[in-house]
This record gives sequence, C-alpha cells and structure tokens, in this order.
Amino acid sequence: MGRNGQKAADASGAGVRDLAYTPAVGAPAGVEVMELADLYERARRHGNDPYVPARPAFHQLIGARDRPVRLGVDFVEQELRPGSWLWIRPGQVQRFGPGLASADGVIVLFQPGFVPPATVAAAHMDPPYEQRPLTPRGADAQAVARALDHLRHEYGAMASLPLDAHTEVLRALLSVLLVRLAAVREPAPDAATASGTFRRFHAAVERDHAVTRRVAEYAAALGYSPRTLTRAALAATGRTAKQYVDDRVLLEAKRLLWHSGLPAREVAARLGFADASDFTKFFRLRAGETPGAFRAGPAKEVAEAGAETEAEAGAEAEANG
Repeated sequence: MGRNGQKAADASGAGVRDLAYTPAVGAPAGVEVMELADLYERARRHGNDPYVPARPAFHQLIGARDRPVRLGVDFVEQELRPGSWLWIRPGQVQRFGPGLASADGVIVLFQPGFVPPATVAAAHMDPPYEQRPLTPRGADAQAVARALDHLRHEYGAMASLPLDAHTEVLRALLSVLLVRLAAVREPAPDAATASGTFRRFHAAVERDHAVTRRVAEYAAALGYSPRTLTRAALAATGRTAKQYVDDRVLLEAKRLLWHSGLPAREVAARLGFADASDFTKFFRLRAGETPGAFRAGPAKEVAEAGAETEAEAGAEAEANG
C-alpha cells in the first residue's frame, strides 16, 4: 500500500521521545516492577526530562496508592485516584503531570509478547483499548493487591531461582495481575471485539495510516472486502472502517501538532496528504477546528506545565543543597 509514497514510520515526529524497553541492570528481561517516584529519579540519572512527552514501545500498568497521580495519554487528561490503575499501551503518547518526583504509586513495565497468548485472551489485551482508569473494589481490590504483592516479592527475589525459572514465575504472576485487573472492566468485551479480522485491520492501520486512508486498499492487502472490514470495525468500536482509519490519522496529526514544532504543511506531508489545504480540510471536518487553532489551544497549557516542572526541579535542587 504505497499510494501516498509515505512510509508509516515517518509519522513518529520530532518532539515525542520514543522509548525502547531497556531492562534495569540485573533485572530479568521482559518485566520490571518499580516505585513510580523512582521513574523520575532514573530519568534524571540518564539525563532525560521525565516530563517530556514519550511514546513507549512497551506496556505500563500504573497504580496510585494514597495520593492521586496525574498524567495525560493521547490528549485525555487522567487523574488516578487512590486505588485506581491505568494501562498505557505501546505506541500511546504519554506525559506525566507535575509531582512525579513525589508520586505515590507503582508502575509495572512489560514487553509485548512477554505474557502468553492465553493471558492476552483472558485479559482482553487486544484492541480496541480502554482509555479509562480501573478501580478495583472489595474482593477485587484485595485480589489485585495480593497479585501485585506476590509479583513484587518474586521480582525482588531474583537470586532465589535460576534465571529461566525466575522469568517464568514472573510471567505467571504478571498474568494473574492482568487477568485480575481485566475482571474489573464492565461490561466485559464480547467475542466480536477481539475478532481476527479486526485485529489484522487494526495492525494494518497502525502500520500504514500515513500511507493510505482508503479502506479498499486495506481490504485488498488483507484479502477481505471493504464491507467485511466495516462490519468488523463496527462490531469492535462502533465506528465504520473509514471512520476508524480517519480517527487514527487524526490522532497522529494531533500528536504531531501538539508535541512537535513542525509546520502544518510538514505534518500534512508526513501523514501522506497531497497538499496542506487537503490536510486542513480533513482536520477541520473531523476535529471541528483548523490545525493552527488546535496547536494554539494547548500552547498556554503546555507552557504552564513546563513552568511547574521547572519550579519543581528548582525546589529539588535547593533541597539537595
């Protein structure tokens, strides 16, 4: 699918830091459990700004304890209340709010493919993805807490087992945590949500949304009819196949406009539009405003967040003498 002559990888855009999975020294490859505040310290030690928008290539489970945790994920501002969890998927753009240095919570990082297919099915890990926090209560909360405690214990007991055995234990305990969290979702997804047709369509759109926006081209490449793709997309998301493709292009456009300094014409080119005017029409129709108006809207918000971050860093430096 090369109609627009644009590689999908070109849509990543400057201004968003791509994060590959790098296990901590001495940790088993595939999963990591740490305090959320330690994430701030580790980023600073490596010379990274922990508040810069980032696009991780791995899963993140973030759980808040006694204080709320603030962050944004793909233009949805989230405040995790105590006891709540948020699952950030690979490829989503995230930005932590001020206060990460003193955040009270836990983060579990794990690579795609680390958990077995049975867990993927039982935990409803296939698209479409939930964008809301999960708050276990009662017996569910107790089960999640026990699963996390056991995972944390075994994560810190690496020397007690051979590495291969330790990795398998962590894989099993992470699976328990994921399934326990999935049980909190209401209502549970039906079988159509995880249909093979939709999963293949989703993967193709993720890969080629900057190459083509034509459903007929996705259908031809995947061996389906456009009607079949539309039925699968409607069953999974309530959106037609064309709407699903356009939603993905719009999301990437917003990412580039918000998080990079690229002019609108460059954003248009990266997303495969023939010219900037076509892009402006596309964006205005689906977002209700021009690319320039969208970019101007969050500018003050981003500047204020940056000022809060600088103040926090200054306070930390002063405290450290």
